[in-house]
Amino acid sequence: MKQTLSGIIIIAAASLMCISCSCSGNREKTDGQADSTAVLSAADSTGNGTETAIKPADLGEEPVFDIVTNLGTIRVKLYSKTPRHRDNFTKLALGHFYDGLLFHRVINGFMIQGGDPLTKDPANADMFGTGGPDYTIPAEFVNEYYHKKGALAAARRGDAANPKKASSGSQFYLVQDEMNCLALDGEYTVFGETIEGLDVIDRIAAVQTDRRDRPVEDVVIISVNPVTE
Repeated sequence: MKQTLSGIIIIAAASLMCISCSCSGNREKTDGQADSTAVLSAADSTGNGTETAIKPADLGEEPVFDIVTNLGTIRVKLYSKTPRHRDNFTKLALGHFYDGLLFHRVINGFMIQGGDPLTKDPANADMFGTGGPDYTIPAEFVNEYYHKKGALAAARRGDAANPKKASSGSQFYLVQDEMNCLALDGEYTVFGETIEGLDVIDRIAAVQTDRRDRPVEDVVIISVNPVTE
């Protein structure tokens, strides 16, 4: 049975802004997929059986990735003190899970959200924001990691269905406006930060959107590549 999801809710003025998503379809497993030691097979997401040449463990404790979009590149660093989220994002990126997905929810003055595999197929338009792998990641709240501009954080289902605040297995967001996102501290796991490309986040946030906060013109994640230099 498909689980009910809540979308991003924006409450004006001093009210709390929430970022929500969930996975539809199969029963969720908790943190059952993030293996940071084995060579990752791209068949995990693409089915073509090719293997990456890079092991997650080779990327160090705080790996760096380029999120390449059709509006520019955002370079992010993943945090060592959120290892489950770091290892999961690394696994998905090296397996090409994110290639071709959209930033499906964009709110200027707030954040940009992507990582839903359903966004690869326009036929799924009515379900954008509800997809993901069949597992969640336990929350990893670290006081020093907060919703500053460019922060990389995990989307999740709302508290009623998710009292432990476990994160989506794949959906993430990038903070565009720190002041409007500070209320999210301690509610959503922040697991990385932007080290280059804040202007690209602003560019994406400024695109025209519809009433569901979906960009009118697709904002595509072309690839997410490890930076090894």
